[in-house]
Amino acid sequence: MDARDRLRRYLEQRRDLGESEFVLDGLSVDEVLKVVGAAGPRRRGGTGERRTGEISAPDSASGGAAAGAEGPPRVPTPRSLHAEAEVAPPVPPLPPPPIPERRFAAGATTDWREALRGASAGAPVPSPQTPVAGRSISGSPPPSAAGADGQTPWPPWLAALDVPAGLAAGRLRLADLAPEVAALPTLNDVVAHVARCTACSLHRSARHPVPGEGPPRAELLCVGEAPGANEDEHGRPFVGDAGQLLTKILGAIQLTRDEVYICNVLKHRPPGNRDPLPDEVTACQPYLLRQIELVQPRVILALGRFAAQTLLQTTAAIGALRGKLHQYHGVPLIVTYHPAALLRNEAWKRPTWEDVKLARRVLDAARAHHGAE
Repeated sequence: MDARDRLRRYLEQRRDLGESEFVLDGLSVDEVLKVVGAAGPRRRGGTGERRTGEISAPDSASGGAAAGAEGPPRVPTPRSLHAEAEVAPPVPPLPPPPIPERRFAAGATTDWREALRGASAGAPVPSPQTPVAGRSISGSPPPSAAGADGQTPWPPWLAALDVPAGLAAGRLRLADLAPEVAALPTLNDVVAHVARCTACSLHRSARHPVPGEGPPRAELLCVGEAPGANEDEHGRPFVGDAGQLLTKILGAIQLTRDEVYICNVLKHRPPGNRDPLPDEVTACQPYLLRQIELVQPRVILALGRFAAQTLLQTTAAIGALRGKLHQYHGVPLIVTYHPAALLRNEAWKRPTWEDVKLARRVLDAARAHHGAE
């Protein structure tokens, strides 16, 4: 594999991590190769050659450190004009790389986060002593249970897990956002409503709606990004290779697929599996909220960058969101990689294992405190 292919694969992995603001992502492969000194014209100097962007250490005769010695290189003192002409001048340090532009312009309609930020803004949890309560998300918490910031306080049984506090999101009321969806009494009614939804254009290109599936009172709820080709064909979430891997992941923490509610942020497949658009996220958000309200899970597992950033209303990379206990409408939320990403990079399987074990710890703690229903 040549340098270009290795670099291209590296940048793709960075994007999978959600680091869209990573400085190299805003450059082409050729530009990046120049920045890191892996391409460009070669310059002859002294007794050997070096590439633009490399600084060679001066030899001991010029007063410099020996080759391989630690410390920054020093500029050699020329012994004569003739020697100065033969020794290449030191290459100045590269200037700081430009700050990349945001993927979406502030306030632009193409930024799905901006489209939702006004309705449901995420906010940091103030301290590890103010975590989430479990199994209730109907709008704002009752006044008797709410903290000074309007978020449900962390109960002692959950604080005892000693997990770093993450973000707290979910301040909008579904009754204000979509009264007709808030009035749906059962999950089956949500499924029927999704089947006839025309709030965005996805219903025109999709073969089948993929509302979600699972038991009405599942203790764990998994949320992905959007249906893929297999899901669009069968009308069910996570039925392809990624779905098979998700089933194995759940089995590793002693949960069967039939015990878990599984759904996506979007309920129809975007053409070509492209990124969801702002109006599509806005149209589907009430359905996801109502599903969570009806299921009342003890733990939510956000699968992948898009699902995590959408629920928590943040642009933080998935690497910064993992390993923390977040809350969404008062429900503990754990972030991990999407199973499809694990099929592309097996190095992420170990971190995912740590994430799902954390989700299992939270679930067991909730069961011990409240009692299994």
